[in-house]
This record gives sequence, structure tokens and C-alpha cells, in this order.
Amino acid sequence: MGRAFEYRKAAKMKRWGTMSRLFPKLGKVITMAAKEGGSPDPEMNSKLRTAILNAKAQNMPKDNIEAAIKRAFSKDAADIKEITYDVKAPYGVQMIVECATDNNTRTVANVKAILNRNKAEMLTSGSLNFMFTRKAVFVIDKTEDMDVEELELELIDYGLEEVEEDVEPQENGEDKAILRIYGDFTSFGELSKAFEERGIEPKKSTLEYIANTPIELNDEQLEEIEALIDKLEEDDDVQTVYTNIN
Repeated sequence: MGRAFEYRKAAKMKRWGTMSRLFPKLGKVITMAAKEGGSPDPEMNSKLRTAILNAKAQNMPKDNIEAAIKRAFSKDAADIKEITYDVKAPYGVQMIVECATDNNTRTVANVKAILNRNKAEMLTSGSLNFMFTRKAVFVIDKTEDMDVEELELELIDYGLEEVEEDVEPQENGEDKAILRIYGDFTSFGELSKAFEERGIEPKKSTLEYIANTPIELNDEQLEEIEALIDKLEEDDDVQTVYTNIN
């Protein structure tokens, strides 16, 4: 997605955090990470450590994080799985809808219903593989004493592909300087290690689907697509919607 789209999404995520709509979604990710990594200790479970850092970046309370970890190892723990759906929306927009669910039948039915009401349709799984590339994406604060060029040179050996300077909206209405760092998805572990060695704690560490050929929409079209994305992300099982919008 393009910077403008990411900017709007970041602002929305801040609102979601305030309304606690985001916390159940983050909790699912933490629960999955704890269970898949086989340990409730983030020092022994790198995937869990990343999930916790991402949750903290969204101001998720410590009690919520601890509860999500405990759920992973309770005898009644739901078997939550990640699943993605390929979607064709109006105006040439393509979407990959990433979900975390313990009931795929329920989730696919809910997603299809939302799509049908908004002139969109679900495609065969894998249909959009050629239109998106899986990337490791990190967001870090840009400090006044940070030499971006030097950091970029240091991280190339760890799999870095691109660094973007950007701003992130804050609750006080001001913008904060950040760096978006991209690498191939296979470099996620190495880049995470590189940040840790340098004492840098990313605000965000994820694997994302990046559009190979972004498209432009006019304001009216964009408003319609954003309304569809909002409807999808209101569903408890939908984690993230990736699009080819610039």
C-alpha cells in the first residue's frame, strides 16, 4: 500500500486502540504465537516476543497480553489458525484478507456476506499470488541522531531491501518521524536479530503482502473501498486487509 493509505490506516489503528476494538485481534496473534512457539516465555519464543512488541506499540494493556498468553496453554484453548482469502473489489482493487480463526466455516461465510453486500467477490485461493509479494516490514522511530544511510548500509547484509522515511500520526495531532524498513520475508529473523543487536526496538515487526503494481483511485472510489475495508475489519476474525491501492 502507498504512504497515504498507510497514514490513514495508522490513524485508524490509534482510534481502534482507544475503543479497544483492536485488542481482541492482537490477543489472537499473541495466543497463536505462544502456542506455535511452544513457550509462554518471550525470551524463548521469538514469534511471541514480536507479537508482544506489536501489541505494546498499540498500547495494549499488560493484563490483556498476559491473558492472551495464558489462553494458549489452557486445556480449553481454541485452535486458532491463520487463513487468507483473495478478493476482487470494484475499480480494479485486489485484496488479500488475512484472518485468525478457530472456525473457518463461520469466517468464510461472514467475509463472503460482507463482500457480496459491497460489490466484491472472493477468488480462488492463490489467485493473487502474482500480484503481491510477501515482505518483512519493520517500523522504527527516527531519532535526531540517527544516520539513516549508515543504518541502511549496516542492514543490507541482513536482508534489507528498502528504507522509507515517513511520518506517523500521534494522538496529540502531531506527526512523528519514522522509518519503514522492508526486506524479503525470508530475512525476517535476521533483520529482527540485527535490530536487537543494535538496541533498536521496532514499533512494528510483521510479514505483509505488498502490491507489485499499485493503482490510483479518485477520492470517491477510495472512500467506497475504505468503507469496504472497514466493514471487513469490523469482523472479529479479520486481522488485516492488504490492497493494491497506492
